[in-house]
Order: sequence, then structure tokens, then C-alpha cells
Amino acid sequence: MTGPVPVPTPATTPYWEGAQREELTIQQCQSCTQHYFYPRPFCPYCNSDDVVWTPVSGRGRLLSYVINYRPTPPFDAETPIVVALVELEEGPHLMSNVIGVDPTPENLPLDLQLEVTFVERGDLKLPMFTPLQESAR
Repeated sequence: MTGPVPVPTPATTPYWEGAQREELTIQQCQSCTQHYFYPRPFCPYCNSDDVVWTPVSGRGRLLSYVINYRPTPPFDAETPIVVALVELEEGPHLMSNVIGVDPTPENLPLDLQLEVTFVERGDLKLPMFTPLQESAR
């Protein structure tokens, strides 16, 4: 999949370092144990600054999506893209892409079980999601 290459910031560098190891990492509060995403220096649940980056399961479910049939450059204009909102097993929601499935509504039922995969783009690996294989459930 072609497309733009994200530029890590100081706040997102641990996320991208985890992706390089093919590990989905998000922040977890050590005070209230809640996971959260997007990266922030304080827990959005209890305002504690005792937060750490931690690996998560990489499994989740499809909450919502849009199929972009006419992506603009630098994406391939001929290849539809599924932009999805995924709820991780640990609770946080994140925007990503669903790949490995024909991009049609019939193949993307809500609550579809997903698992993370990593796609190289430029010097980075991007977390994206594929339907969970039956043997992995």
C-alpha cells in the first residue's frame, strides 16, 4: 500500500519504535491501570502523570469504517482504502486501515474481529488490521 510516511514526534516516538519491533504499544496509567490512545503525558481518566508505554494484544473489533474509492496521491488512486475505527481489546479506539480483505461492505461487518499486522512504508512499519483468522480465536 502506498501512501504518506508518518513523521514521529517526541510524543509518538515510543509508538513508532514499538511498530518497528512489530509490537503494538499504547500508554497505560500506573495509577488507575487504564490504557489510552492517543499519546498524552497525563492519563485522561485520573490525570496522573505516572504513565508507561506497554505492549497490547493487537486484537480488536471493527467499530466503523469508510471505504475511500478515490484516494488522492500519494495513495494509489486505483486502490480503494478502508479507513477504520478499531476498538482494541484493552479498550482504546484508534484509526487505522483494514487490509487483506476485498474492500466491500459485505466483507466488513461491524464487530468484525481484527488483529494487527505491520506494513512497511518508507523507514517505518505502520500498524494496520486484518480479519482475525479462525484458528487464532
